[in-house]
Amino acid sequence: MNDTGVISATLVSIGTSLSNRELTSLDKSIITSSTSLFALIASPLSSVLADQIGRKPIIIAADALFVSGALVQALSTSVCIMVLGRSIVGLAIGAASFVTPLYLAELAPTAHRGTVVTMNALAITFGQVVAYIVGWLFAEYGGVTTGWRIMVGIGAAPAILQCVLLFIMPETPRWLVKANRSDEARAVIQQTCGSNPINLQMVNDVLRHIELEVREEEESAGLRTGDGKASSSFLVGWRELVLVPKNRRALTIACMLQGFQQLCGFNSLMYFSATIFLMLGFTVPTLTSLSVASTNFIFTIVALLLIDKIGRRRILLYSVPFMAFGLLGTAIGFGMPGVSTIEAHGPALTKTTAIFILANIILYVASYAIGLGNVPWMQSELFSLNVRSMGSGLATATNWGANFIVGLTFLPLMDALGACWTFSLYSIVCIAGWVAIWWIYPETVGISLEDVSGLLEHGWGVR
Repeated sequence: MNDTGVISATLVSIGTSLSNRELTSLDKSIITSSTSLFALIASPLSSVLADQIGRKPIIIAADALFVSGALVQALSTSVCIMVLGRSIVGLAIGAASFVTPLYLAELAPTAHRGTVVTMNALAITFGQVVAYIVGWLFAEYGGVTTGWRIMVGIGAAPAILQCVLLFIMPETPRWLVKANRSDEARAVIQQTCGSNPINLQMVNDVLRHIELEVREEEESAGLRTGDGKASSSFLVGWRELVLVPKNRRALTIACMLQGFQQLCGFNSLMYFSATIFLMLGFTVPTLTSLSVASTNFIFTIVALLLIDKIGRRRILLYSVPFMAFGLLGTAIGFGMPGVSTIEAHGPALTKTTAIFILANIILYVASYAIGLGNVPWMQSELFSLNVRSMGSGLATATNWGANFIVGLTFLPLMDALGACWTFSLYSIVCIAGWVAIWWIYPETVGISLEDVSGLLEHGWGVR
């Protein structure tokens, strides 16, 4: 069950169930953004732990936090307790959003890495669709006092299922090699490549490449001690990430993409879509929000089919302009006569204006799903193995930092500037992001993880 889908319906369903009063715009902003804030805290911390204890244990810990956070939310009686539950879920999301794409990228064969990582985004968007459907059902038929509680509490079920399944999943071969467990790494690679003679040669080649990268990174970083064993620390990893030019470039690109993914305003729609559609006069806003989630899901499938054919860089350069057009059209729609900022019961709108705004939101969401919704999560392929966890963790923290800013400021911006200027601002961010992508983001499709960092050895690798 996806958290962004659940909270959108929850915010318009709580009524006076928390603290015996209606939620204010500030209450909604804090409830929403607290998750992003604690995700921001969890991401860099989990990146350090992922190098120490492995990728899989971090995912299992995240599942445990998901379950406890969902239960706290379901049982909350005040805004403060609700914020506590949202914060626990934020810790889980921060850890999972960093380590899951990393886990998948390190397990996947080179030719299918983009598809496999996009499958994770596809699962997330499918969860959003399910969450919006559940949100609509409980909002309409579950009752004011119980419907939203079941809605947030049921989010514990997928986490429990994933936790159970993870116990039969392997650790990633790249972490196993780094932990001096090459025999186990070979077995994992063989599981993904197959056991016929041709694939056995591929297994040997992949393992040799990983071992070579680990050895070269350790030697170049001066990590070997007198007895020949590799030692590592947070400070050493940080120095490698910041001072080595190729790692610094990788961090710049990854953080740029992750920040852009959020500052373009997409999650303002996911968090507050029901609130926006209530403003636009739709009689069942939670059901109308399903159009956003469904579009996101359908076009993530399109991305799944295209990402390893068109390439990461090109798919962003093609899709981001349509995001800007969709946001600009939304701004124009909100600027039409009779449209005002969010009010308690929404402004009086013509049906044509409401549909025009909805159509432009759909264009924006579709374009986002094809490119920006997926590509930033391929961040781990930019980093060398010795800084991969830390670099990915910091990039993910950038994502959640920007997410926190958007979640906290969207409703106040709508109140202060109006919807027209708010969506215009997001459109400007899209234009600036497109320029940055064109300038510094290289194409990485079809290149092994061990070779991608070479693109950034002597420049940005774009040309």
